[in-house]
Amino acid sequence: MSLLITNIKQLIQVHEHNTTIIKGSDMKKLPIIENAYLYIENDTIIEFGEMNNCEGFDAETIIDATGKIVLPTWCDSHTHTVYAGDRTSEFVDRINGLSYAEIAQKGGGILNSAKTLQNTSEDELFEQSLQRLNELIAMGTGAVEIKSGYGLTVEAELKMLRVIKRLKQESLAKIIPTLLAAHAIPEEFKSKKQDYINYITDELIPKAAELNITNFVDVFCEEGYFDINDTEAILKAGQTFNLQPKLHVNQFNILGGIALGVKYNALSVDHLEEINDNDIEALKGSNTIAVALPGCSYFLSIPYTQARKIIDAGLPLAIATDYNPGSSPSGNMNFIVSAACVKLKLTPEEAINAATVNGAYAMGISNMYGSITRGKKANIIITKPMNHYSEIPYAFAHNPIEHVIINGQQV
Repeated sequence: MSLLITNIKQLIQVHEHNTTIIKGSDMKKLPIIENAYLYIENDTIIEFGEMNNCEGFDAETIIDATGKIVLPTWCDSHTHTVYAGDRTSEFVDRINGLSYAEIAQKGGGILNSAKTLQNTSEDELFEQSLQRLNELIAMGTGAVEIKSGYGLTVEAELKMLRVIKRLKQESLAKIIPTLLAAHAIPEEFKSKKQDYINYITDELIPKAAELNITNFVDVFCEEGYFDINDTEAILKAGQTFNLQPKLHVNQFNILGGIALGVKYNALSVDHLEEINDNDIEALKGSNTIAVALPGCSYFLSIPYTQARKIIDAGLPLAIATDYNPGSSPSGNMNFIVSAACVKLKLTPEEAINAATVNGAYAMGISNMYGSITRGKKANIIITKPMNHYSEIPYAFAHNPIEHVIINGQQV
């Protein structure tokens, strides 16, 4: 199976040599070939270049991309795509003045989603989640991390992981599962949190590791949820089973979660709506990438991540949707790229780098995804006609995508 895309107005995120992360001022650079071609065999990028050098290809399928932009599919490194039902009523509560914390205190929030998920069959959960996943792919996402965390019992968490495994088998998209071992404290453990920590470390993590579905463990390190000591105990338990951290930190409060994540070699630290100089220093020299989630800030009306502070310190940044039913019920990475420009003050080049190469890095897959490079997976977006790639974030409420190609196949 071979595919040749010709007359591409701008082929962007092009790298002759494999690039797996982009940091600091380099994020302002976005390699482009004007009037280009791209040749794919099976699921792999084989060749690309200027159209005047496009010769000798006997492709089964040819797509004329005159006037269109071609770029790698989005790499969404933080989602909760597997969930049951919705939380529309809480959306109305927030409009009427209740805060995220107040909704959680009255049994809403994560506990609400957990109760619904526990009462939903595995097959129904899979069908709901597959529909969402297909919607994400249609909007240009070719690689996506999916967390558990809405189970809050061993049985329900394992059900979520099995659903994520089924999605991996069903979908062309690259899916990275994460065990969000500690997302909230169930009502029955409210007065005995340490018992729940022990439940996570002694039962959930070992049984989840037995399934051999995920390489990552996550914790919601936040006031009212899991503090630094709780988080470290869970990370130590995950370490025993070679589970690398990907952490929720600094969403509402600065507890020291970023430095803890670096200590345990976290692949990413996500949210960072609150961040200080100590956090920046902790990230310097580490292999941990910061991930901003502007969709959550938009929906909850909370501060946006100080992305300029992170990038201007010479650090890498990724952006992701945080797609979930309570605080960011959208998986549209096109909007996230726009929000990164408008609200995080990123240039279009920085936002695209954050949503492709760096998004892939935040999932541990940037050696094969996130750029137009020979030998990488052929996960490609072809836009509608436009004059320049900056129109993707500029026209924030419009769908810029005409074709999505995953593993060399049009979807």
